[in-house]
Amino acid sequence: MRTAIIGGGAAGCFAAVNIKRMMPEADVTVFEAGDRLLAKVAITGGGRCNLTNSFRDISNLADAYPRGASLMKKLFRRFGHEETFRWFEDMGVRLVVQEDQCVFPASQDAMEIVNVLIRAMRESGVKVRTKARVKGLEQVKNGWKIMSDNAGETFDSVLVTTGGCTGNGWQALFSGLDLEIVSPVPSLFSMKIDDPALKEMMGTVVEDATVSIPGTKFRGYGPLLVTDWGLSGPAILKLSSAAARYLSENGYQSGLVVNWFGGTGVWEITAMLKGLAASNPKKLISNAFPDVFNARLWRYFLCKMNISPEMRWAETGSKTINRIAERLHADEFRIVGRNRFKSEFVTCGGVSLKEINSGTMEARKYPGLYFAGEVTDVDAITGGFNLQAAWSMGYAAAIGISAKSAGIL
Repeated sequence: MRTAIIGGGAAGCFAAVNIKRMMPEADVTVFEAGDRLLAKVAITGGGRCNLTNSFRDISNLADAYPRGASLMKKLFRRFGHEETFRWFEDMGVRLVVQEDQCVFPASQDAMEIVNVLIRAMRESGVKVRTKARVKGLEQVKNGWKIMSDNAGETFDSVLVTTGGCTGNGWQALFSGLDLEIVSPVPSLFSMKIDDPALKEMMGTVVEDATVSIPGTKFRGYGPLLVTDWGLSGPAILKLSSAAARYLSENGYQSGLVVNWFGGTGVWEITAMLKGLAASNPKKLISNAFPDVFNARLWRYFLCKMNISPEMRWAETGSKTINRIAERLHADEFRIVGRNRFKSEFVTCGGVSLKEINSGTMEARKYPGLYFAGEVTDVDAITGGFNLQAAWSMGYAAAIGISAKSAGIL
């Protein structure tokens, strides 16, 4: 049984190890176009590797997976975050769950995860070819022929784990195959905002904000970071994931609404401001402000509303307080573009899930051809969910390939 895995990222390497565990006699070769395996894993989570999530704050998988939630629900029954936790701990990796429910190695070093997987591949006998770009696939009588830089080779099965479908390489790879490909677009990015004054607040963080696109159901929540180009942080990244296709279709031009108090309603914000005014009647409105703001951001906010920072709270009156509360609850901005999120680039789109058997990750039309990871139309918000999808799909593909080899499927 010969299996080729095209792509040496998280899904591909994880599948390779598990295929060999299930079928020690199998011949498994990983083809990686770059010069090293798991390059993206090495930088994920700021170099600390947020390899999964506890899912304690996720009541509905669609909240974590804007695309692919139904597939992930099925895959999690076999290999979910709890199985991931045990798998890596069994490999000697001690894991920690942060307060935000993100799971990291206790070492806070992504290279520990990289090295564990590479060692497991080496010890199980997985063959690795780096700088080996696969240029095409051809279905032949005895399986699949793959065309690489060296020559064409035939394998019984092929697992494609090439990552996001960007550039022209994936188009050539699938050329000649009748596969529905959902057009890929970026799905994790920060947003450029048309407001020079806001950019002067660079580095400011509001810990609990909600961001949304007016006229839609797209939402993001969590910490909000002001950058030199606009807005970022978990709240914006979650929104970008949910609204990825909408924003792409609109040329990354859209309104943006910010609730600086997270999910707090306007009446609660009004009551808070009235309490603040009652407690600080003689203080300047610029010197006594809600805890969620720092002095710089509060002054920016007052200036944006044309409220004098020299006004005292006793002078505000109900009308002014109501106006401030309404703006705090629904502050308006204009998105004028997107910024790539460092090197942790994620796309939505890829091989349509209609083309894939959800139990085995095998192509419905092409026996022996499998898909896993970001090459499929599955993506998630930030927080370890994308890597969890890679582990779950890679494991499912390993089971599918092994079971077919054994004549079970």
